[in-house]
Amino acid sequence: MTAELRPPTAAACPGCLAAPAEAAEAALPDARIALSLPTIHCQTCIVDVESVLNAHPGVREARVNLTLKRAMIEADPDIRAADLIPALEKLGYEAHELDPGVLSSTASDRAGRELLMRLAVAGFAMMNVMLLSVSVWSGAEGATRDLFHWISAAIALPAIAFSAQPFFRNAWGGLSSRRLNMDVPISLAILLALATSLWETSLSGEHAYFDAALALTFFLLAGRYLDHRTRAIARSAAEELAALEVPRAIRIRDDGEEEEVAVAELKVGDRIRIRPGARMPVDGEIVEGRSELDRSLLTGETLPVAAEPGQQVSAGEVNLTGPLVIRATAVGEDTSLHRMADLVAIAESGRSRYTSLADQAAKLYAPGVHILSALSFVGWYLYTWDMRTALNIAAAVLIITCPCALGLAVPAVTTAASGRLFRKGLLIKNATALERLAQVDTVVFDKTGTLTTGELQPVNLEDHARSDVEIALALAEASSHPLSRAIAAAAREAGLQPAAVTEVTEVPGFGTEGLYRGQRVRLGRADWVGAAQGAQTTAWLAIGDRTPIPFAFSDRLRPGAAEAVRALREAGKEVLLISGDVAPAVESLARQVGIGKWVAEARPEDKAARVQSLSEEGRKILMVGDGLNDTAALAAAHVSISPATALDAARVASDIVLLGTDLSPIADACTTARRATKRIRENFRIATIYNVIAVPLAVAGLATPLIAALAMSASSITVSLNALRAR
Repeated sequence: MTAELRPPTAAACPGCLAAPAEAAEAALPDARIALSLPTIHCQTCIVDVESVLNAHPGVREARVNLTLKRAMIEADPDIRAADLIPALEKLGYEAHELDPGVLSSTASDRAGRELLMRLAVAGFAMMNVMLLSVSVWSGAEGATRDLFHWISAAIALPAIAFSAQPFFRNAWGGLSSRRLNMDVPISLAILLALATSLWETSLSGEHAYFDAALALTFFLLAGRYLDHRTRAIARSAAEELAALEVPRAIRIRDDGEEEEVAVAELKVGDRIRIRPGARMPVDGEIVEGRSELDRSLLTGETLPVAAEPGQQVSAGEVNLTGPLVIRATAVGEDTSLHRMADLVAIAESGRSRYTSLADQAAKLYAPGVHILSALSFVGWYLYTWDMRTALNIAAAVLIITCPCALGLAVPAVTTAASGRLFRKGLLIKNATALERLAQVDTVVFDKTGTLTTGELQPVNLEDHARSDVEIALALAEASSHPLSRAIAAAAREAGLQPAAVTEVTEVPGFGTEGLYRGQRVRLGRADWVGAAQGAQTTAWLAIGDRTPIPFAFSDRLRPGAAEAVRALREAGKEVLLISGDVAPAVESLARQVGIGKWVAEARPEDKAARVQSLSEEGRKILMVGDGLNDTAALAAAHVSISPATALDAARVASDIVLLGTDLSPIADACTTARRATKRIRENFRIATIYNVIAVPLAVAGLATPLIAALAMSASSITVSLNALRAR
């Protein structure tokens, strides 16, 4: 939605024009802010978020889209996303600013609505014409029968002219480019059924086939809409990644003054101030300040890293504790975040060339149907010299061989299997995901947020004196560091109260310190408090001259993680772990869940390269990941799964979303996929056997167009019933 300019009105300034300054102020457009809300999941979340945003001063309107997990805000020109995000984080909702200029996913699904409307019209007309046909089948004759036929024609002709347009357009497009697609025989069958029915009606014939033409249109539209819906759920992950790029930045001019500019205006060498809580707009080098960085968007690991002058930073990383000044080294399309989006886009475009079994069959099917129908018409016309008989048989051949069953073979099974997996906690987003999942022989897992929950918890609070933990609690509550928050939450849960620590301050990049009974106390990094950091994630408490006290942390394993790995290995699949975490943590987790091969300290491009390398060896890779660092690998894999708690960009790059926290359904999904592929092949065999039996009958003149339509419908029902076995 484009913001409107608000010129001065007579009501605002009666009898005069607004002053120039007032007019300029009135002409400022409203701010349009887009926020990604990856942790919202229900109607209560919507109410909470909208209430907080709409109550914020300067916000005109805020609307939350649960499907897209996104909030769109119209606000005064001086309102920024940085003003709104803290209010949401206080409620416990994670929020990231998106660039509304690159988002198009919120556009209405016109194609889906159009198909649904055409399906409804065809179904309504079909039911009415079938009611009229019942009277004819029951013995109506003469003028009564002719009247019912003409009424059926009046209903069917406009209904089909509207409902069958997708087939007609595609058929015309194929013929215009001198190729035959599946919609050409479909269109011919519908048109021949109508032409034959009008011919019979004009000659006061006994049979008309308007109901057959409508039934044909309805069943085919149902399959087409089903296929559209399975494809429409997935959005472009590359678009989501591009939207995560920060739209504005604070640039420091040569005279030392600060100015807010669009990121597109930044150049290599510009100095940019990054405030605490803000994301890096470009790749660069820190020139001033010390802080800690949250690199979870890029590496998937929640543990912050220290930031100091001379250190390289990447677009998308979050500055946590202290202000920084960076010098831009890569901007625009050259940033690491943008390059990652390019990797995803390339992988997605490669996947779009996947061809379904039905499409492959159609290459041979379409020309064969036309040739057979034309030969039937010519043969019967030369045999009987009766145009009416030849036309009826040609129409019957086209109808009885109509690819309705073939068109439903894949989506009917996909729907049944998707329903089963949905009840197990897996949402299928891509129409071909099940076919690809059935071929998987290698499974690659991410660590943090995938095999683990990503929530660090202190594991040794009870090993320390109560007074020491209370001092740590007092220091931890003064910091926003994830380890400090974990200590504070665990101590409060244990019923402890903070000690009387005074003069508490946070030292960006190191920790917090204060005074307790005249002694200096510190909570933070090992080297800051005089301790030696081990392999395990640890925060250290120093009290005066005492030996520092360690608070060790562990990442909780997801429910069903070990069971999923064991079931996959028992099914004959190789399982690997690739993580951006340090080697000791990755090795420990791999040993815990039973994974023999693992890779540590992997960057996003390393993960994608590893998946690509395995694919080039002929492996069919299932990638399971949740972070922005996993999106390129998810898109490059043969098939991919992300938890519902994953970042938006990772979730939309995946083919399947794990709705719950339990990982055990992943193994069941592979089994269901193999069974679904088996049902698809059975459906193709059913369609083949049906044609082997029905086509000779139609060519021999033993099936009228009405019987052909009934046989076609019976084959479609048989295919659908067989598909239900996948449930």
